[in-house]
Amino acid sequence: MSGRDRPTLENVAQRAGVSRATASRVVNGSTSVAPHIRDKVLNAVDALGYVPNQAARSLVTQRTDSIALVASETTSRVFSDDPFFAAVIRGVSLELEAADKQLVLMMVGPSGPSHDRVERYATGGHVDGAIIFSMHGADPLPERLSRAGVPVVCNGRLLTQSQVPYVDVDNEDAARTAVHHLLDTGRRRVATIAGPQDMSAGIDRLKGYRSAMQDASRRSIVAVGDFTRQSGALAMSQLLADDPQLDAVFAASDAMADGALRSLRQHGRRVPDDVAVVGFDDMEFARDTEPPLTTVRQPITDIGRTVARQVLRLAAGEQIEPVLLLPTELVKRESA
Repeated sequence: MSGRDRPTLENVAQRAGVSRATASRVVNGSTSVAPHIRDKVLNAVDALGYVPNQAARSLVTQRTDSIALVASETTSRVFSDDPFFAAVIRGVSLELEAADKQLVLMMVGPSGPSHDRVERYATGGHVDGAIIFSMHGADPLPERLSRAGVPVVCNGRLLTQSQVPYVDVDNEDAARTAVHHLLDTGRRRVATIAGPQDMSAGIDRLKGYRSAMQDASRRSIVAVGDFTRQSGALAMSQLLADDPQLDAVFAASDAMADGALRSLRQHGRRVPDDVAVVGFDDMEFARDTEPPLTTVRQPITDIGRTVARQVLRLAAGEQIEPVLLLPTELVKRESA
């Protein structure tokens, strides 16, 4: 059907026997129209197969029905074999789909032009709000968008003194629980493969590890990775070289824990007989590692859904909680 053959709002109004303004209010969701008039308009919409012009509707409603999901990572990182990003995107997508909203996925790298591009788009009226996740360092983007009037919610604690709301888990407490589990099972030389120290999750999980070790009057043994399998394998090799007698390791992500398991096998160490391993995330592959991985379960998909729900509420003009922390759980399997 060509554009000129499509039914117009005028056709709908004529068929329903109402003014164009009344038909427009019904189509755009106004509740100020009498129910029997609204029914007439909706029946005309169905009979004619009328589809609102989204661009014109946006001018009337000042809404785009789209939410930006901004990943502070490179494209190759987001679309790597690490399922963490897919789980976040799936959760956000499910919630937006349920609300009949569109997801606009955007990548923002470390460069200034990259931030400027995303900021121009988000503040240019193309989206109703923005979700930002996987932030590094004192990322200025959440605060800049918020000051520009864009509803913003972050997945993860911000490293700046920002008032932008966020959804997360208590990473420090969860890590402390995981390390106490290793200590309670009799492990004495417990190391950690920490996450990136320019991300709140990496910083807080290392704090939790150090706190548990201090509680037990034990020396901290630390290597730092970047949440990837490769970095976990390299860090594990470094830890074994630094302290060949270590008998446990807490890795700040399941991907790094998987890399550590591979490295331990290559060095002839048995898990858990020689070295116990605990991860963080409870990704699906954690059940299939060799041996199955003890890990901290965080509800990644639910976090995605929750942060999407929060930004939709904010975009609708509602007040929301500045901080929402979802629960974690230690899942015990054969690796520890």
